[in-house]
This record gives sequence, C-alpha cells and structure tokens, in this order.
Amino acid sequence: MTPRDSRSIRIPSTWSLSRLESSADDGAPGVPGRVGETLGDAIVALVSRVPSTVEAPTDDPAAQVQRLARQAGRRAAMISGGLALPPGPLGLLTLLPDLIAIWRIQAQLVADIAGARGRSGSLTREQMLYCLFRHAASQVLRDVVVRTGQRAIVHRLTVGAIQSIASRLGVQVSRQLIAKSAGRWVPGLGAAAVAAYAWWDTERVARTADELFLRELVIDPGPDGEPAWAVPALASAASVPAAPAAASAADEVPGRGPAALVRRLRRATSR
Repeated sequence: MTPRDSRSIRIPSTWSLSRLESSADDGAPGVPGRVGETLGDAIVALVSRVPSTVEAPTDDPAAQVQRLARQAGRRAAMISGGLALPPGPLGLLTLLPDLIAIWRIQAQLVADIAGARGRSGSLTREQMLYCLFRHAASQVLRDVVVRTGQRAIVHRLTVGAIQSIASRLGVQVSRQLIAKSAGRWVPGLGAAAVAAYAWWDTERVARTADELFLRELVIDPGPDGEPAWAVPALASAASVPAAPAAASAADEVPGRGPAALVRRLRRATSR
C-alpha cells in the first residue's frame, strides 16, 4: 500500500488551519464539511469490503497477534511520518491521503488478527467498523457491539445505518484533524510526533480487535431476516477484562440496547 492509493481524494489548495478552526467552531459549511463528507464516504467504502487474510491460528496466537500489531504499527508510522515531512501548507495536503492509507493498514490488521484467532470466517463489516473506530468514537458505536461479560453481541446494520454512522464518524475525525495538522508546521519534530501517533493508534486498533475476537460473539438477527448465530469464546477469553456494567433501561435506545438485542436473539433462536 502506498500513499498513491488515495490519489482520488481531492483537497483544495486553500485549505488552512485557520479555516478549519473557524468552521469547526461555528459549524459553517465549506471545506471542513466537504472533508467530513469525504471521510464518511471513505469509511463506508473501507468497511463494505472486509479484506482477506492469509493468517491462520498457530500454537501461540497471542505472540502472532503481537507480531502483526508491530508490523502494522511500523508501516503506519513510516507512511504517516513520511507524509508529514513536507512543512506548512504542503504538509496539509497530505492529511487525507495519510489518514485513509492508515485506515487501510488497520483494516488489514483487523482481518489478520481475526485470522490468527480463527475468526476470519465470522468477521463482518460491523465488527470491522467497531475495531477501527471504537477507541476514537466509542459513543458513536455504542450500539454496534455490546459487550456483556465474556460475550459480545454484534448488531447487524443496514446500509443506511452504516452510512449514517460513517457520516458522524467523518465529522468527528475531521475535527480531530485540526489538532493533528499542527504537526505539519514543525519540520522534523512534527513528523516524528505524527509517526508516533500513527503507531499508537494502530496499537489501539489491534488491542480492540484482539479483545473482541477472544469473546463469544453473538451475531443478532439481521435487518433482512438473516438468522442469528454465535461463535464460541476462545480458550483464553478469561484474560479479557469484563465489560463495564450495561446501561440502564432508561439509557438504552429503544430496540437497540443490550436487553433488546438479547430478547430478539432469544426469539430468533427459539423458532
């Protein structure tokens, strides 16, 4: 994967840090709005096609996962740090190609970890979306995967629901680019900081994916009538920390919270 993979993303040459800040503060449309829309479209395309993997379970899957995370982290750091080397406005032009290239590396990492844990056959776009963005936007994804003890209930989404979530993620990520763009103005040191952040971000994705794939996965009934099914927990699932207490019924979105998902699952499996 090279930065040229994202050459179709067009960024206006007039995009500046001051315009980003002012538009983010007052909600005015313009370049940031278009950037958020572009990122949302990129997220939909990213999760719509789950990458294939050649990884398979070994005698030591934990070491295998750590190796995969290190390799992906190094690749992400090299790409992100390299694209951050041009200073000033020229460096700002690399923000979106950098971000999308990192997402693709991380998506492949999630698929590879699923293969290492023997879960590649059950990897869905909802799991991919959760693994990639849960650490950065947990509230947006709160109902996509619901963790209860050693079990994770995966809520299958319609295309429209994925587009809606991706749009919200795109807006949130575009605002985060404001802070990240500051590193483009500091030659050398800024590139090192950007590379370190890409490594850290990739490690977080790996941790989220590994914790998810260790659990028992319950795939709830799909929006088009697909049956519910489950993937048993792995032997080392006891090492996964228990999830926080589930939200109360008053805090749940009607028909979307943990209790509602469990009720629908029971109805589907009792038929």
